[in-house]
Amino acid sequence: MEPIHNATVYIVDDDAGVRDALAWLLRSRRLLSESFDSAEAFDTRISSHFAVTSPSCVLLDVRMAGLSGLAMFEKLIGYGLQPTLPVIFLTGHADVPTAVAAVKQGAFDFCEKPFSDNLLVDRIEQALAHSAAALAQHSESSGRQARLDGLTEREKAVMRLVVDGLPNKLVADQLDISVRTVEVHRARVFDKMGVKSAVELANLLRNL
Repeated sequence: MEPIHNATVYIVDDDAGVRDALAWLLRSRRLLSESFDSAEAFDTRISSHFAVTSPSCVLLDVRMAGLSGLAMFEKLIGYGLQPTLPVIFLTGHADVPTAVAAVKQGAFDFCEKPFSDNLLVDRIEQALAHSAAALAQHSESSGRQARLDGLTEREKAVMRLVVDGLPNKLVADQLDISVRTVEVHRARVFDKMGVKSAVELANLLRNL
């Protein structure tokens, strides 16, 4: 797998030995990391207008004093940080059923302690690739929305009727404007939205 650039792995575990070992492992694979000794500390880091701007993932211990890993995961969902910030749970054998349930709720995966370094790094790299793809999709969607927001009200009215399949003459009748005016607005809509046909425009709007 190609290396993921500018990526960050957040380590959340109340065991200092585990945090240090994971940080060392990630450094050895040229991956940046930030460590937190509790879910509360991590929550403070990410809850203040936090946005995922580069590929990232979280290694989250299931069982911690105070706020549990599962409760922290639910907070991440509430913050709208899934799937751009995928979570890999770190779990002891007794907590595997809990981790499996979390995966069903949208967590990326879980890794049972003691874990295989190679297997864990493989999953981390896959999680970072997943984050990168989600960020790209979000950026593309935001770009489409920005283009849509840039249309005038008249252009939006013409666009809706064009997408419904109406020919220019019927669009003109519906809006009580000339066919030539419809043609001008239609051309501007296609140009602003970056499409060449009504079908392409309809498909783009369907994905917003």
